[in-house]
Amino acid sequence: MGYEQHNRMGDYVSDNPEIGKQVDVGGIGTNYIEAGQGPPLVLIHGSGPGVTAYANWRGVIPAFAEHFHCYAPDMVGFGYTDCPAEIAEFTLDVWVGHILGFLDAMGIEKAHFIGNSFGGALTLALATRHPDRVGHIVLMGAAGLPFPITKGLLDVWGYEPSMETMRGLMHTFAHNAGLVTEEIVRSRYEASIRPGAQEAYSRLFPEPRQPKLDRLATSEDALRAMPHQVLAVHGREDVIVPLAQSIKFNQLIPNSELHIFGGCGHWTQIEKRGRFIALVTPFLKGDA
Repeated sequence: MGYEQHNRMGDYVSDNPEIGKQVDVGGIGTNYIEAGQGPPLVLIHGSGPGVTAYANWRGVIPAFAEHFHCYAPDMVGFGYTDCPAEIAEFTLDVWVGHILGFLDAMGIEKAHFIGNSFGGALTLALATRHPDRVGHIVLMGAAGLPFPITKGLLDVWGYEPSMETMRGLMHTFAHNAGLVTEEIVRSRYEASIRPGAQEAYSRLFPEPRQPKLDRLATSEDALRAMPHQVLAVHGREDVIVPLAQSIKFNQLIPNSELHIFGGCGHWTQIEKRGRFIALVTPFLKGDA
C-alpha cells in the first residue's frame, strides 16, 4: 500500500515515505500519514530517537486502513513536524493542544486512538481532558502513570547519535533480536542525524528525566472516571515501560481489558504484528 507525499499546498514533493501530508496546526507545520476510509482512527507514536509516525506504524496501517480512516501524525517536536523554538518546555499541555488542534484541522469530531508508549500517555491525557473527542482506546506499552524510570527509557531519552548506540537501542526495544536488522538500525540512525533532528530530540526529555516522565502521568482519579472502552496491550519482556503499568491501567479504568504478549518487548505492533492486528481490529470495531 502506498502513502501519498504532499506539501502544505498538496503538491507532490518527496519519495520519502515518512513524509506524508502537511497541515498547519496553530502555526505548527504537522506531517501526517493518511490512509483508508471509514471511522477515524488516530495512531500516536512513541518517543524514541529517529521516530516518525510512518516508522512506528507502517506495518499495521495497511491492515487498519481496510476498516478505518487512519491518521498518523508526527507530534510536535518529532519527525517531520515542526519543533518551534518558542516552545520553552514540551509538556502534556503542549502535546494535548497539538493533537486537539490536529483533530480540528482534519475536521474530526471524534476518533478512536492507538497510543504507543509516550503516545499512550498522550491519549489518556486527551481522553480525560476531552472525553467527547475520543472513542475506543488501545494502549500499547503505554506510559501515563508514575513509575521509577527504567534504564531502558533512560537510554532512549538520553540517546547520543552513533550506529552502535542506535543498534543497542533497537535491541532494547525488541525482545526478538532477529528483528533488529542492519537496515532498521541504519534507517533509524540516519533519521536521528538529519539536520536539526538531534537538536530537537534533545529538547523533548532533558535531564532530570524522572520529573519529565512523572509529568506524563494522568491522575488515578481521572482514570477511574474514564467512560471509554480501553484495551491495554503490553509485551511481557518490555524493559522500557514496565508491564505493571498496563496491569494498573486495567485495575483503574472501569471499562478496560488487558492482553499480555509473552516473548515480546516494547515493539508489540512489530514483534506480534498479525496477532496485534487480529486483537485490536474487532475491539475498535466494537465486535469484541
